[in-house]
Amino acid sequence: MNRIKKLSEFLSSNIAVLIIFFSVVAFFWPQGFSWATNYTSLFLGTAMFGMGLTIRAEDFRVVFTRPKDLCIGFLLQYTVMPLVAFVLAKAFHLSADLALGVILVGCCPGGTASNVITYVAKGDVPLSVGMTIVSTILAPFCTPVLVYFLAGSWVEVSLVTMMISVVKVVLIPVLAGILIYRIFPRQVEAVRDLLPLISVAAIVMIISGIVGSNAEKIMACGALVMIVVAIHNTVGLALGTAAAQLLKLEEKKVTAIGIEVGMQNSGLAISLATANFAANPLATLPGAVFSVWHNISGIVYAGIRNRKRTDATERGKVRPAM
Repeated sequence: MNRIKKLSEFLSSNIAVLIIFFSVVAFFWPQGFSWATNYTSLFLGTAMFGMGLTIRAEDFRVVFTRPKDLCIGFLLQYTVMPLVAFVLAKAFHLSADLALGVILVGCCPGGTASNVITYVAKGDVPLSVGMTIVSTILAPFCTPVLVYFLAGSWVEVSLVTMMISVVKVVLIPVLAGILIYRIFPRQVEAVRDLLPLISVAAIVMIISGIVGSNAEKIMACGALVMIVVAIHNTVGLALGTAAAQLLKLEEKKVTAIGIEVGMQNSGLAISLATANFAANPLATLPGAVFSVWHNISGIVYAGIRNRKRTDATERGKVRPAM
């Protein structure tokens, strides 16, 4: 079991490499992965169920003991990225498919990858986990409403249908995982080390399936999508961090909020695009690219925050000569 734990930690921390590798394979061998798009919702539901199984009772204490921090993070989560997505879609004159895809990513809650990156960056992990839980549980309302208002000028959005989709692929699996853990804690603890492996495999298959299904279309607009996604994510990280600093929060909280705001549950964006916007096939592409990019940028951001903390510590140790 110790070997499984090490393997799980290794794959989780290198998920960006895995996504890139399998995406390249899927691009050159699309028939081997395109079938996975038929099971996008199932894969995402599996990942969300795994997330629910990892949520302990103490994780919810953050919700009740630190409401101010969570409210700040929640408001930034559902304002910064959606509005930046809308502005970018307008500024780059994106097609309806791509504009919808970018906005879907921006309107999604935070993902579990943000918790891992926050840990690497030595940020406030309980706050990060609490923000992910709150934004995920409230996603069935927040995400469809935001997409309805922001993407409505490009495509017709069915608010009720989207809400049902988010409930099916996010809320029910997460709550089911929490309930199972509550009822069978010992059994879940016995297989806990396997859970990240399952989630990693599910996310990799979602992204690879999208790449395989859209290999030809990626050649036509992949560079544009990459530029927009990179700007979207970078601005989200920067604005999330800046807003937390302006509110004079502790540095660990600043790190957690910056990461949580900038990193989205892009798998949900892909699932929603697949289930609700079949007439807009390229709407899945921004989510697929974002899944790769935000893991890479997250590691870079963590390195910057760690370097800043180290420099501040070193300056504190050096006293000016008398």
